[in-house]
Amino acid sequence: MTTALPYLAFSMGLLSSFHCIGMCGPIALALPIHKGTRFQQWSGLTIYNSGRIVSYSMLGLLTGTIGASLAWVGFLRYLSILAGIVMLFYVFWPARLDIYFHPPIFWVRFVNALKKRMSAMLQSRSVGSWLMLGIFNGLIPCGMVYMALVSSVATGSVAGGGVYMMIFGLGTLPAMISVGVAKQKFPPALRSRIRKLMPVMLAVAGIILVLRGILVEFPVPGKADSITICK
Repeated sequence: MTTALPYLAFSMGLLSSFHCIGMCGPIALALPIHKGTRFQQWSGLTIYNSGRIVSYSMLGLLTGTIGASLAWVGFLRYLSILAGIVMLFYVFWPARLDIYFHPPIFWVRFVNALKKRMSAMLQSRSVGSWLMLGIFNGLIPCGMVYMALVSSVATGSVAGGGVYMMIFGLGTLPAMISVGVAKQKFPPALRSRIRKLMPVMLAVAGIILVLRGILVEFPVPGKADSITICK
């Protein structure tokens, strides 16, 4: 993974966490940990959010596999440019994406089944249930996670994709844990202001990926800089 990508992943996670508060925050607030000590609250929220990061990392391994396959045939440059264009398209024409791209039926049914399981787990005081709740929550459709996955493909390696998404998940931790412990820490007005920065961050990420594909020299499989001739 090139030097800029970890910073890009963490920045995306940090800004998108204020979007996550609206989507995933209610689950963190519903965990049966808020009557315990401060240590129990922090521990429970850390376990739950660790589950989310596990899911993001596993998804990153899958997208990294795609990136590695295309890198092997010498298409990583074009993949980085395509990923950047998709992110810019998401920023400037999101409505068109909603019109033309819909999740398949099997995925909708899978997500609905996940939500039912998550509802049952919210009643449990088991540490394992909190971890699984986070894992399941990490699989729920989210536009910001999708954009992070798109950019993770550009790492061009299986491990790189997994690490990229892990860093993205770590970027979401400060806000997600804070909102679980101190419910009023991020008032709606502040979240609204920060969410306005998200399109800017996505646009910057898209431009970085496009420039990376144009300017960075990627290794071409099977091409050697020099050939040793034995006599």
